[in-house]
Amino acid sequence: MSRHYLDHASTTPLRPEAADAMMAVLAATTELGDPGRLHAEGRQARDLLERAREQVAAFLGTRPRQVVLTSGATEAINAAVWGATRARPGGAVILADVEHSAVREASARLAPTVTVPVTSTGALVAAAVDEALGDAASQGRPVALVHCQLANHEVGTVQPLSAVVEICRRHGVPVHVDAAAGAGHLPMAVDETGADLVSVSAHKMGGPQGAGCLVVRRGLRIDPFVVGGEQERARRGGLENLAAAAGFGAAAAVLAEPGRIEDEAAAHGALVAELVVAATAVPGVSLLGEPDPAGRLPHLACLAIDGVEAEPVLLSLDHAGVAAHSGSACASESLAPSPVLAAMGAPADRSLRLSVGWTTTVADVDAFVAAFGPAVERLRSLRG
Repeated sequence: MSRHYLDHASTTPLRPEAADAMMAVLAATTELGDPGRLHAEGRQARDLLERAREQVAAFLGTRPRQVVLTSGATEAINAAVWGATRARPGGAVILADVEHSAVREASARLAPTVTVPVTSTGALVAAAVDEALGDAASQGRPVALVHCQLANHEVGTVQPLSAVVEICRRHGVPVHVDAAAGAGHLPMAVDETGADLVSVSAHKMGGPQGAGCLVVRRGLRIDPFVVGGEQERARRGGLENLAAAAGFGAAAAVLAEPGRIEDEAAAHGALVAELVVAATAVPGVSLLGEPDPAGRLPHLACLAIDGVEAEPVLLSLDHAGVAAHSGSACASESLAPSPVLAAMGAPADRSLRLSVGWTTTVADVDAFVAAFGPAVERLRSLRG
């Protein structure tokens, strides 16, 4: 049976340019040393590492010195929260329940948290952030950090980042942007956003799993989350993963090509539109999140399915050769009700997330269309 992968928002296949860059590094391992050493082998490794950093920085619209390479967005998020809360001991963290679990759990572990509401489409209410910061100031309570996603990882809603950054600037509070879901799918120049900290994942854009970065605003000093070495300009201990960095840089370079993101977004948006039209033609199926495609990630759609829980739908699709997902990328083991959808007031246990990527074809869409309606109808009939 042929397989049809519609779960790119969890992880997308490695781009060939990234694979080639990684294989070149792995093939040269006998010639490469520790990039922190002064000998020829170390200098050669340093050159590879800094080239990858420059590629990532160019893609993200920032300076190479601001890019801290990490093991992924989860580590970058934890590092952002750690650094911000260490800089303002006792300070609260402001966030919405639509944030990724890495943001919510790291914040709750390290600081008091203040939760602000979202709209029914999953958009952060910027005025609520302003109100929360004003309340904290009037009561003399410090705020260490405000979180704002670039776009939501489950329903794709693009967040009001500019408004949130402007509010935080006025209150003198740093902003962290979780760009893991959106980077590579939406144009973004980090320095132009005004954000203080930005976390990015490589594997969401066709780079390797286990790679990512934290962009730290120029002049902002944060304590390292991972200690035990002076790597990454003493901002992240541990010998750097040269192959992963090279793959990340290569994927970033592809997406930095003029018009590449826009072209891929247009192609992905057309495929997602077909998926949504076909799925919502099934009675009792509706789109969650922002209905206007311009206001959500182009490659992602989240559906609510009346009368059927998520797990049997996923298993039925998988049996038909179609890979999809329900909830967030880190909840697959439990299939627990989604806190993101609960915060939106949407059905939290009956969602189906479909996401396309650079390998998706019309045949993948056709396979889903052929399998989805009959699966839902059969499962509903079994419930009586």
